Amino acid sequence: MSACVPARAADSDRTERAHPPHSPPPSGPPRPRIAGADLSASVAVFLIALPLSLGIALATGAPLQAGLVAAAVGGIVVGRLGGSPLQVSGPAAGLTVVTADLIQHYGWRTTCAITVLAGLAQLGLGCLRVARGALAVSPAIVHGMLAGIGVTIAVAQLHIVLGGTPQSSVPDNLLALPAQLANLHPAALSVSLLTLALLLLWPRLPGRAGRVLRAVPAALVAVAGATAVAAAAGLVLPKVDLPSWHNHALAGLPEGPVLGLAAAVLTTTLVCSVQSLLGAVAVDKLVSGRPGPGHVGRSDLDRELLGQGAANIVSGSLGGLPVAGVAVRSSANVKAGAVSRNSTMLHGVLVVIAALLMVPLLELIPLASLAALVMAVGIQMVSLHHIRTVTRHREVLVYAATTLGVVSLGVLEGVALGIAVAVGVALHRLTRTRITHEEQEGVHHVHVRGQLTFLAVPRLSRALHLVPQGADVVVALDGSFMDHAAYETLQDWQSTHTARGGTVEITGRRAGVRIAEPAALTSGHPPDGSEEAGASDTGCRCRPWTAWRNHQCERPRPLPGGAPRPGETDGTKGADGPDVTDGAAGGEPEPAETGGHALVRGISAFQRNTAPLVRGELARLAREGQRPAHLFLTCADSRVVTSMITASGPGDLFVVRNIGNLVPPPGAESGDDSVAAAIEYAVEVLAVRSITVCGHSGCSAMQALLDTEPDGARTPLRRWLRHGRPSLQRMGDDSGPPSRLAGRAPADAVEQLCLTNVVQQLDHLRAHEPVARALKDGALELHGMYFHVGEAQAYLLTERDEEKVFGRVRSADLTM
Repeated sequence: MSACVPARAADSDRTERAHPPHSPPPSGPPRPRIAGADLSASVAVFLIALPLSLGIALATGAPLQAGLVAAAVGGIVVGRLGGSPLQVSGPAAGLTVVTADLIQHYGWRTTCAITVLAGLAQLGLGCLRVARGALAVSPAIVHGMLAGIGVTIAVAQLHIVLGGTPQSSVPDNLLALPAQLANLHPAALSVSLLTLALLLLWPRLPGRAGRVLRAVPAALVAVAGATAVAAAAGLVLPKVDLPSWHNHALAGLPEGPVLGLAAAVLTTTLVCSVQSLLGAVAVDKLVSGRPGPGHVGRSDLDRELLGQGAANIVSGSLGGLPVAGVAVRSSANVKAGAVSRNSTMLHGVLVVIAALLMVPLLELIPLASLAALVMAVGIQMVSLHHIRTVTRHREVLVYAATTLGVVSLGVLEGVALGIAVAVGVALHRLTRTRITHEEQEGVHHVHVRGQLTFLAVPRLSRALHLVPQGADVVVALDGSFMDHAAYETLQDWQSTHTARGGTVEITGRRAGVRIAEPAALTSGHPPDGSEEAGASDTGCRCRPWTAWRNHQCERPRPLPGGAPRPGETDGTKGADGPDVTDGAAGGEPEPAETGGHALVRGISAFQRNTAPLVRGELARLAREGQRPAHLFLTCADSRVVTSMITASGPGDLFVVRNIGNLVPPPGAESGDDSVAAAIEYAVEVLAVRSITVCGHSGCSAMQALLDTEPDGARTPLRRWLRHGRPSLQRMGDDSGPPSRLAGRAPADAVEQLCLTNVVQQLDHLRAHEPVARALKDGALELHGMYFHVGEAQAYLLTERDEEKVFGRVRSADLTM
């Protein structure tokens, strides 16, 4: 009970602060507050949604009020119940073709009933929590579907732009186009061209005035401008006709064949759901990249599906179009600065007000202007960016098949065709394996490109049997999958070939890990990358970092008499010496591979395996130049791999390495300008934001400092190490607490000097003028770091009062 007393006291204290003792108690619940950003964003979205909703209703052949109903329901219902706070829902251009086809086949009232049933299906899917599964559809299929819908919309609306009436399908519209061009309607064409011109030019207005005017949506300006010109010129054109809401048609009982209705519900559910879910993911990306304060939670896709289903039930019941997330309106909502779902709901309220009070103004809009607006939206749905993306990923065939299928057959049929082509392409890639054999300088190379399955076993066997007995062979596996049949074939051949005096080296990549020889896989684990291949007591143990050391996976081969080689216990390296290879006659070991050959082999492995993966990033850096954010000054010790311990890549770090990670103090007496030049270049030219001095355990330079005799020979190494003498003096000074590691004392004098040296070199850094100036301006940070090689553990320097403590960096630490 006593534990509750402070909580009550704190609550009482907060209450008193919020309501002083002499103030009256609050009356009723607090009023909901709407942020100014949400209010302005709702107005911007409303001004875009109003003409687009009418235009989409016109394109589908539905009553024009249906577009307003869907816009209002999408804003209010999905805005309140949906899982994506800033996504704006309403009648979508992606549903135009589907809805138009339904109206033509079943009539308007049955189409409304299909919309209700599609909403119920979405509710079921949301309850089953399968929203994430919808994102498994290939982007090439989704973009191809939208492109096909866009082509269909654009071709159909072109007839209205020219003053005619569209046909029921794209082929019919294309066949009727020559006759339509021969019978142009000049007034409709001029209004349409004016609308398109305003759509194109308004976002490109130059200057300060242009920035102010561009705040008004281009769609509203285009339709309003065309309407004003048509009214001023007295043009006789078909205009928007909004009958009384008393005569608005609501949903009726579905009429038609059961299978046809089921297919219609499935198509509507599919398009509405996929478009809405992909739109929610896109909105999350826009929000995360938006500057400025304000936290907006990530989308709950299952809740978004439930909200979309509820909206379709309400919209269909009230005689509205199907509802889905709309990219144009959602993007405008985010860019306008919306911070909550209030903006979406307010836009729906504004649509209701406009539908009730602005009917006389809306009925002045020419249908040709709305048709031009929708035609522009359809053209934009064929995205060149998406075409380039699918081409880069070699999925243009899937994209083209889906687009052509939607245009010529329909949405559901086109998507089914796209899925079939995508499956065919995936199977083709899985079974397409290229196997080559060549001989270079007496070594036979068998290169396998692609997935190695049982279908490729005959070709693999033919290539392997081209290798003569006793030859040296390198088998390169350039793929991510090997099934059991291919594995056994390769293992059996390798065993036979090595038994007859040949040598086999098998290289490749499995999730970034080098593959061991199949003959070494005696532990029974499949070579699928899930475990270290061949990690047995007698086989090779390949670690994830072996490729960095040019490690060669080889089984230990015993000396005559069955004795293992000196120092070899696990089949990798000797415990005290370099790699060893087969001995010559008499059992004497041959020397290890020379450094030059090892380096060439490592470069070859880089060109074969790594260069294709990093070439694009390096090309970008070559174009843009280096822009590192950090200067990393550390020792030249080969065990300290900066990219590994900092998880950095090309262009991230500006690295300076020397013996002992020393920073000579500025001045003529230092006798060395290389480090000072690097510091000046990093701070003043590259404008790095931080400098880190990194020492490490077992530093030979620190050991040499401890062992150096004052009257020793003045070699270049000893002259360089004089810059470390201040560290030695600091360690022997008793005026302050010594530098230490958090949790334990230094292991010996060398480790104590390594820690002290990092602190001392940071003091030397502060004495350099570029560093001092940047520190004064707040543009630079200095960090000390200690890396324990044996523990693979990094420590960062922190100051506790006057004590210098190096704290352990854990896997959960995110920043310095």
